[in-house]
Amino acid sequence: MTPTRRRTLQATGTATLMTLAGCLSDNRSNSQGSTEEYTLDIDRIESSPIEYALYEPDDSPLFGEPARIALENILPAGQHTTYGYEPLPNDGYVDYEESYYQIKYVVTGRQQMERQIVRVDTVPQEQVPDDAILVDTLERPSARIIKILHSYTQSGGGSSSAELLRDDGYVLRRPSERESRLASGELDGQVITMTDSGAWAYRVDVTTEQLTETTHTALAVEVASSQSEFREVVFGSRIDAELSADEMPTEPREILDQAIAKGTYTEETPTTDAFERLLDLLGLGTVEKGVNGELLWYDDEFYRYGLYINTT
Repeated sequence: MTPTRRRTLQATGTATLMTLAGCLSDNRSNSQGSTEEYTLDIDRIESSPIEYALYEPDDSPLFGEPARIALENILPAGQHTTYGYEPLPNDGYVDYEESYYQIKYVVTGRQQMERQIVRVDTVPQEQVPDDAILVDTLERPSARIIKILHSYTQSGGGSSSAELLRDDGYVLRRPSERESRLASGELDGQVITMTDSGAWAYRVDVTTEQLTETTHTALAVEVASSQSEFREVVFGSRIDAELSADEMPTEPREILDQAIAKGTYTEETPTTDAFERLLDLLGLGTVEKGVNGELLWYDDEFYRYGLYINTT
């Protein structure tokens, strides 16, 4: 039997550990018995692949309104320019008058402009004033920014929200942000708390600075003139695996069916040949740290799947 990738890695690692056993510390030696747990999660998607692929703006003033304005400007053959942000998803698909388009962004320059930047300073709980404002009483544009800055501060700059900031400040760019209470100056110098108890309180500082903003221009590229053509576009660009039960080997198919029925399937190393084959069919055979959000079309049903790898 030909050894699989994981078995080969495991055998190599085991041999190396045995060779170096006399040189390893106790801490390293204790890890020799660890195993990897591979969990395949699968969830059914109720919409069709075409519906799932199409972008539709939400109803919010913060994200939905600028997105709708941008779509009105670019469809079918126009342009829409913004500075420092993109109101539409790059590579997203939209439909217009029975044709289908893909959104594309190009950088068309830079622009010097004044922008307001929001920063916060931590306030000890015992110094929180009586007129402090609870963050959840603010309108969404202002509350969202304070929560982003809170997450950034508490994580020491290590949160996922860090990419939304310029250094340690949030730049007001979107229309609803530039019309918010933060932009009006009403909250400048005010203390805002994250809880009723006054824990996690911050004093707001809003400054106006000259920034160089990247110019983003959105375009719409027609990719299909009918639904049947667009289906082929979606399957070619969005579907990660397309499988048929009739064409699959029996054992990998049984594992897949079990995972679909239960929503999950787990094996520990050394994993079985059948599971290895299924991972290859799903395009997961070379994954080492895990992946999620993959899309599967299996026997005329639509699924989202991911592989999670944990060391136990």
